[in-house]
Amino acid sequence: MKTVVKGLAGKRIAITGSRKIVELSEIIERQGGEAVVRPQQGLFVLQEKDVEYDLLRLLESGTDWAIFTTGTGLAALLEQAERIGVRERLITLFRNSKIGARGYKTFTLLKKLGIQPIVIDEDGTTKGLIQALQSYHYADQNVAIQLHGEPMPELVSFFESKGAFVRTILSYQHVAPEQAISHQLCQEILEGALDAVCFTTAVQVRYFFQYVKNHGHYLDIKKSFLNQVLAVAVGRVTAEALREEGVRRILTPENERMGAMIVELSYYFRNASTQRGGVE
Repeated sequence: MKTVVKGLAGKRIAITGSRKIVELSEIIERQGGEAVVRPQQGLFVLQEKDVEYDLLRLLESGTDWAIFTTGTGLAALLEQAERIGVRERLITLFRNSKIGARGYKTFTLLKKLGIQPIVIDEDGTTKGLIQALQSYHYADQNVAIQLHGEPMPELVSFFESKGAFVRTILSYQHVAPEQAISHQLCQEILEGALDAVCFTTAVQVRYFFQYVKNHGHYLDIKKSFLNQVLAVAVGRVTAEALREEGVRRILTPENERMGAMIVELSYYFRNASTQRGGVE
């Protein structure tokens, strides 16, 4: 019987996320690889008191537009609203507002709530959302934006330039990863001790490259990603963050899911000579 060589046999794959670590590790191991966990994204910290204040103000004043940028952020808002007893009021407010949504997870959650966005991005990016919003008028309108753990000056500036009154709600924020873990990942990439590094959010990319730049390794890391270690992005937003940091050789699955990312990575190594699909 012919032995089927698994795509990740002998490969050492780093995971930089903090979610679904066990599941991703199991998929890598089933493909014959070794998974190493090097999280570059700290835990979300829910800003409960701030969110409660922002939600009550929003319910009191209402809004013409509600813009949601992540499913995680929307879920956090709803959880906080549930804790203070205003979840149904908040959902009713959203149903009576014009809705913009970025990303498939956000759209899916809104759909479950019976809310149909009138504006949806085409590529999962903030730029894509702004492009989709261009044809509407916002002068003297109230716009509430759910942030995704960080400020979004580009989106805020867009609405303000159109004459809108903008308020932002930060339902969670990112925490920087431990320096020791970033150092370990950096050294492994420089030494060629990894075959691929899987990034599952743009935040992970930004935190890692912030460490790299602060410690004088930027050019060497770029060189390693070009010639030795493969950068893998779960989707277009994460891939764009890598490109912004100067990484040019990136593998991205057509189906923007974590499991699909590992399957695509396995296929890539098994058929390295063809370098299918998403490698740029």
